[in-house]
Amino acid sequence: MDVKSRNHLLLTREALERDIKTSYIMDHMISDGVLTLQEEEKVKAQATQRERAASLINIILAKDNYSYISFYNALLHEGYKDLAALLQDGTPIISSCNGNKTMDGITSYVRTVLCEGGVPQRPFVFVTRPKLVKAIQQKLYKLRNDPGWVTVYGMAGCGKSVLTAEALRDHYLLKDCFPGGVHWISVGKQDKAGLLMKLQNLCSRLDQDFSLSQRLPLNIEEAKDRLRLLILRKYPRCLMVLDDIWDSWVLKAFDNQCQVLITSRDRSVTDSVTGTKYEVPVESGLTHDKGLEILSLFVNKKTTSLPEEADSIVRECKGSPLVVSLIGALLRDFPNRWEYYLRQLQNKQFKRIRKSSSYDYEALDEAMSMSVEVLNEKFKDYYKDLSVLQKDVKVPTKVLCILWDMETEEVEDMLQEFVNKSLLFCDRNGKSFHYYLHDLQLDFLTEKNHNQLQELHKKIVNQYKKHYKLRIPTPAQEDCMYWYNFLAYHMASANMQNELRALMFSLDWIKAKTELVGPAHLIHEYAEYSHILDQKDSIACENFQEFLSLNGHLLGRQPFPNIIQLGLCQPETSEVYQQAKLQAQQELVKGAFYLEWINKKSMKNLSRLVVRPHTDAVYHACFSQDGQRIASCGADKTLQVFKAKSGEKLLEIKAHDDEVLCCAFSADDRFVATCSVDKKVKIWNSRTGQLTQEYEEHTEQVNCCQFNNTKYPLLLATCSNDTFIKLWDLNKKHCRNTMFGHINSVSHCRFSPDDRYVASCSADGTLKLWEVCSANEWKTIDIKDFFRNADEHQDDAEVLVKCCSWLANCATILVAVKNRLLLLDVITSELLAEVPINHHSTIQYCDFCPANQLVAVAFSHYSLELWNIESLSKVADCREHLSWIHCVTFSTDGSLFLTSSDDQTIRIWESSKVYKYSARVLKRELDVVFQDDEVRVLTILNQKHLQLINGNTGHAEYLTEAKESLICCCCISEDLQYAAFGEENGAVKVLKLSNKRVFKSRTGHEKSVQHCQFTSDGQTLISSSDDSTIQVWNWQSEEYVFLEGHKEAVKNFRLLENSKLLSWSLDGTVKVWSICTGKIEQDFVCHEDAVLSCSISPDATKFSSTSADKTAKIWSFESSSVLHELNGHKGCVRCCAFSSDNKFLATGDDNGEIRIWDVSSGGLLHLCSPVSVDEGESPHGGWVTDLCFSPESNMLVSCGGYLKWWNVTTGESLQTFYTNGTNLRSIYVSPSFNVYVTIDNLGILYVLRMME
Repeated sequence: MDVKSRNHLLLTREALERDIKTSYIMDHMISDGVLTLQEEEKVKAQATQRERAASLINIILAKDNYSYISFYNALLHEGYKDLAALLQDGTPIISSCNGNKTMDGITSYVRTVLCEGGVPQRPFVFVTRPKLVKAIQQKLYKLRNDPGWVTVYGMAGCGKSVLTAEALRDHYLLKDCFPGGVHWISVGKQDKAGLLMKLQNLCSRLDQDFSLSQRLPLNIEEAKDRLRLLILRKYPRCLMVLDDIWDSWVLKAFDNQCQVLITSRDRSVTDSVTGTKYEVPVESGLTHDKGLEILSLFVNKKTTSLPEEADSIVRECKGSPLVVSLIGALLRDFPNRWEYYLRQLQNKQFKRIRKSSSYDYEALDEAMSMSVEVLNEKFKDYYKDLSVLQKDVKVPTKVLCILWDMETEEVEDMLQEFVNKSLLFCDRNGKSFHYYLHDLQLDFLTEKNHNQLQELHKKIVNQYKKHYKLRIPTPAQEDCMYWYNFLAYHMASANMQNELRALMFSLDWIKAKTELVGPAHLIHEYAEYSHILDQKDSIACENFQEFLSLNGHLLGRQPFPNIIQLGLCQPETSEVYQQAKLQAQQELVKGAFYLEWINKKSMKNLSRLVVRPHTDAVYHACFSQDGQRIASCGADKTLQVFKAKSGEKLLEIKAHDDEVLCCAFSADDRFVATCSVDKKVKIWNSRTGQLTQEYEEHTEQVNCCQFNNTKYPLLLATCSNDTFIKLWDLNKKHCRNTMFGHINSVSHCRFSPDDRYVASCSADGTLKLWEVCSANEWKTIDIKDFFRNADEHQDDAEVLVKCCSWLANCATILVAVKNRLLLLDVITSELLAEVPINHHSTIQYCDFCPANQLVAVAFSHYSLELWNIESLSKVADCREHLSWIHCVTFSTDGSLFLTSSDDQTIRIWESSKVYKYSARVLKRELDVVFQDDEVRVLTILNQKHLQLINGNTGHAEYLTEAKESLICCCCISEDLQYAAFGEENGAVKVLKLSNKRVFKSRTGHEKSVQHCQFTSDGQTLISSSDDSTIQVWNWQSEEYVFLEGHKEAVKNFRLLENSKLLSWSLDGTVKVWSICTGKIEQDFVCHEDAVLSCSISPDATKFSSTSADKTAKIWSFESSSVLHELNGHKGCVRCCAFSSDNKFLATGDDNGEIRIWDVSSGGLLHLCSPVSVDEGESPHGGWVTDLCFSPESNMLVSCGGYLKWWNVTTGESLQTFYTNGTNLRSIYVSPSFNVYVTIDNLGILYVLRMME
């Protein structure tokens, strides 16, 4: 060390020992490479602050000039400016040397230039941000030959100064562009006296030999002139770095036609100076990985070893370099305070996150407060209004125009001031500007103005009401999305209870909002603000929440359903129904069309929430361990995570390249695993959606993935069509164990509750149990053995073991095979019991819940059953899905379970609510008689009973006891005296309604009877069968005639006048018979494929036929020839109907299309379909299966996936009625066209009446 430098250090030693705190000074010196970690430990070992300072000075005295300069700069940047001034005159001059690099990759030349110029050292913990560093360097290169300004701007704590200093650590940049050196001046917020002092210090540094003047400049102008001369004569082509500029007037003192780089929060700060200007914006946050890297360096751990709170800290502060560094430095001293500092961030306790670096402010709140204080008073008030915004929300200009009652241009000009000062951010993409605050700025504002927040929220609500009055924003308005998402939030925060109720209990608001953003956010708001909504009317809140929960999957689809019609399907006591009826009555006056479900009292919805997160089949879904979230996956290749209470989407991840077959939460809920047809297994962070592991060791599709039940260690089991089960440790990149033994694909695997074993199910007919610790096979149970004695199975028949579920005792396991559910003892391998399921449908999945001893069983025929495993009794039968159920899973506590289905929905059920009711399933074959205002419906219950239902009241009467042979069809005489039914065994029977007794029976058909019908006098019963015959039976005289001639099954028949009958068949023919003689009178070979339907014109001169060959035809009875062939359908044409005036024919196909044709010309008049439908959706929700015109021929009703009414003149849809189920086969319409009857695939009866 130079003698001069050593003497200055010795002279100031006493003051230094008395005042300095060594911890953060040593950070800088270690970063500069002049102090070792061993020397730092030696200093820290001293007992008192003074002793530590003395020890540090002794170490510096034994070192070189670099140590002196490093110590001097550390004092400056840690705020010891007076002490640094005492050392300034002793700063050594270090001559330039060659460009050899030192250990940190920086040449000695660069070190010398930066040390002499006072450029701050790298922080103790430093991570690179190469893109930003390169951007600054690129702008600096533009100053190589010309004077100018480079502005590096961004919000407080975003790392502007660190990035600028790093950009200067470039040998070629300094050599080529700034051979005169770099001079760093920390300016900050200054008055004129403070600025003069900064200028005097700078002049003193640059003129150490006093060649220009022996005294310091006396004023700013003199200092500016002195500085100009010094740069011109002694430091040409140098770079002046002005750090932390607040005011534009400060820059005028440096406006000397030189090269200047400034850092500032105010982008517009250079507006007052001349010369070429360049800008480098610094984003407010580090990437998530960079934030974690900083924390890991501070605490000396790998990022993978950081606790969960580390993720939350980086996420909470949006990666702010300042906050991450502050907290990291604090954690270095207090490594067990992760949760504490996270809580301070979340609770906005910024004062407790105090100085722990070279930053100029004592605490985080002080740094942010300074930015606001520089605003004028008027702007401060406007900025305060932004306290009501929510995090991560970009607000359109229009919203702020409404808030402040100002023109767009005025608002944009004012907000630009905030943007320039890095107090606000602007997204300029799109048609208009959108503004947002950084999370830390918003937290600061809400904390600072917390006593005024309610009034501020009230202000924005009142301004909204003033602007929109009683109207609702429309999608064409740029601000509409903001109000739909946050108006309720503002009302609740303002405690405006009446306004919030009026909004949330408004069908108009619900309709407008769900059409734009879907139902999940609304459901969330009902839960979020229930404490306000429930205060006056908890029942109304419950009504609306249930309405949305059960209809949300409809409200989120296109075409958007009529919300009034959906509301009319609610119970009559519901507030939703009452509002809907009131609005419907008002709309009827304007010509609208609505329907009342008059027998809905008998309906009970068992599921509590229906969500539709996927665009294709949902193969698997599961609850998180805390029951708050649900993960799901399916054929659309995505993983979805959403809230279990509302269905609100939290994550949507394009997870795999092919269908995703299974997903599972880890025991600590931190991770979600997925497996796919693409042979991959992936592990995702369940909060951020970040991919943390990817495994590619299976060679075929991976069918199942399951985590163990304990949090440490986290293990994952997977199984595949490659016949292997693999165990994975999440801390390792490769499979821990592979378990061999199955000889066919493995479909399912599951850990035992105590994690000692893994059970695997295979298409080889076995269940295998494996020890987790050793991965050895413990036991094989041959499930085929339990089928060999069954009559229906041969020894060599394939037995696919579908899935299994452990009981809580770890000694018993449930196994699903085909349509049987077996209870096995894992110790003895014995069959303990078989759950007496009586189904032909295949079991898709089963899950056991130890909390209530229930097992849930999902079937391929859309139903779900709950069984009590102790009593082996069925406690519930749930039928609300519209297609195969792939999965059923209980929540951890058993209070809820969910089902996922091919119908793209997930249903969440309350266990206690479900097993209070048992489903009563009606077969879709029915007959209806309309008599005055009465509606009588003859139906088949559970395929065993005949039931007569009063359509007006829903009251049902059993007409028969349970039949041994299944009932296939039924009919009722027009005078309501008799009923008849056909059975699977070919028998037809007649009973008298008055005494409910079967008094006539005949077994004439060889196969099941598909249709039966009385003649108008009720004396004759006609039936058709799969055996291709039609039987005409006069049940009173016992005379009968068989109509034989069709070569395949008779599809259906219609009675004509003069004792004639028209029938059509799968053989492609239509025949006209005499029912008296049984002879064929006309034989039409209509189509090359099956005839699916026929309709007879009202004038009985023509009939139409439709076919699986995608055509329809109109035929003449008189000429026995085809009049028109109707082409254009792209699917099987399944139904047809003539209009009452003989002018129109309607046809419907399997693609959901309805076409209306001109009967006389055969020309197409209309193609009936909605304006738009969701991708992959049928315009009619499925096949169109039945059609009927109104008597005036101006309306058409159709059924398929649901019911629709059409305007015949225009082809436009008038109304849609969404049934709970789907696949409606037929619709019965009253002669006055005001009552409609149908049954869906869930067996639910609908009697609908047109509102008048």
